[in-house]
This record gives sequence, structure tokens and C-alpha cells, in this order.
Amino acid sequence: MTGRLMLLDTASLYFRAYFGVPDSVRAPDGTPVNAVRGLLDFIDRLVQDHRPAKLVACMDADWRPQWRVDLIPTYKAHRVAEEHEGAPDTEEVPDTLTPQVPVIEAVLDAVGIARVGVADYEADDVIGTFTARADGPVDIVTGDRDLYQLVDDARGIRVLYPLKGVGTLQLTDEAVLREKYGVDGRGYADLALLRGDPSDGLPGVSGIGEKTAAKLLAEFGDLAGIMAAVDDPQAKLTPSQRKRLTEARPYVAVAPKVVRVADDVPLPDVDTTLPRTPRDPAGLEALAARWGLGGSLRRLLTTLAE
Repeated sequence: MTGRLMLLDTASLYFRAYFGVPDSVRAPDGTPVNAVRGLLDFIDRLVQDHRPAKLVACMDADWRPQWRVDLIPTYKAHRVAEEHEGAPDTEEVPDTLTPQVPVIEAVLDAVGIARVGVADYEADDVIGTFTARADGPVDIVTGDRDLYQLVDDARGIRVLYPLKGVGTLQLTDEAVLREKYGVDGRGYADLALLRGDPSDGLPGVSGIGEKTAAKLLAEFGDLAGIMAAVDDPQAKLTPSQRKRLTEARPYVAVAPKVVRVADDVPLPDVDTTLPRTPRDPAGLEALAARWGLGGSLRRLLTTLAE
């Protein structure tokens, strides 16, 4: 495990913290800080249990990039709270969570945990690029199954998927993916593309569910192999499958760029080393007092110091 990099899908984790920690957890002025304290507790537990050498909190600088919407207009459309001309649309987020996000960012910065978001990209893309560039093993912590596509046993890349808080994690490697979905990490993006994903507004191929998609991938290798089979009269496709895949060609042509995470994001130069002491002790003390971060912050700082 020496040198292991841990990448946090930060929004995924603070959403879970928000819904998992009662909103009775409040700052001295009565402002809810359940997502802030819950995320600090999550990070503390993750560092205790997995002892990464490096840690990055990856952020959504743009949760719905226009370049993805241009390719598939329904992409995350149902989650838009407000549209903006020439700027990112506003995501539908609970009223008491939105004010907590800047606090989370300020606390992470004061602690000294690297925090990276890049304009026009989602956190998934930041994670994909850090993973592509990693020269050692990587743990990706996310409640988003989309990132299963990055799992790679040969490189030591796995997804830690929270089942209950972060105390109970599914350590997702290729064996888990094959057992659950019949594909490896490389095949998961093609599976998701064919199956579709209502939570992301991806229509998929009509009539091709998860099991059928897995069978087609087992038979033809990958998405390109499946589409080549559509043009091959000898290929083992049912008439219905051939018809549906033919009709879906326009979607299949653009969906890979939407579904697959980017691995070429222009990342800033950051120090990803897990901090042992706070970067800004005075600023952190002020934040702790202002927001009543109490034991959650103390426990994390103790763990980091160890």
C-alpha cells in the first residue's frame, strides 16, 4: 500500500454526509453543518482505515459540462434547477446543503488537503486524469458507479464504494465487477452506455438492458465489436437486437465521449501529500469556532498527525 493515492469524489461524499447526518448538527449560530462535519468524519475514517500516502479532494467545477450536453442534450437535464446563458447551469441541491459547500472548501484548504476542480470538467474527469497519470496504486472513493470504468487490477486501481457511511465499503476490483456485471473496468463504460442511466439522463439503447448488454459484450468484446456485428449478417444477433442497435447509431456515435471520463484534464500543479499538520492553523481555528466543527475536526487532525 506504500504510495497509494486516494481520490475523493467530494460531492458524492458530502451529499451522503448531508443525508446521513441529522441537520440538528449545527454551528453556534444555528446554521446546519451536518454535511461539513459528516465529510470530516468520512475523511478521518478513510485515512484511519486505508492509510493513503496522498489524498486529493476532487471537485465538480462544472457538474454538467456544455460539451457533454451538446452531444446528449438530456444529460443530467432533470437535475437542472436554473439555466444560465454562457455559464454553468445550477444543479438542484437541498437549500441547507448549498451554503455548506464553501465551508467545506475553506476547511479542506486550511487543513492542507489538496482540492482540485477544473473549469468545464466534472470531478469524475479530474479523478480519471489523476488515475491515468498515477505511477502507483489508486483508491477512488465514490458513491457513483460510473467510476467503476477506471477499475484496473493490473495497475492497482480500485473503487471504494460506500454501502453505509464509509465504515462499510465495497472494495470494488475486477472480480467484483465480473461477478455483478459480467464485465471488467474497461467494459463497464460500454455496459453503462448500452444500458443507459436515468440518473444521468442517458437514454441507452432501447430494449438493451444490463444483462443483454453484458451478454453482447461477452460475445463481441466491446462496443465497436457489437456495432461491427450489426453490419455482419452472420453475427449472432437477434433481429430485434440488430434493429434496435441500428436505430441507436446516432446515440452510440456520440455517447462514448459523454459516458467515459476524461483522462486529459489540464490539472493544476498541487501537492497531493497527505498533510500531517494544518496548512493554515490560525485560519482553521477560526473556521472551527465559527462553524462549531468540534470533535469532527479534532479527530481528523489527530489521525493526520499519526
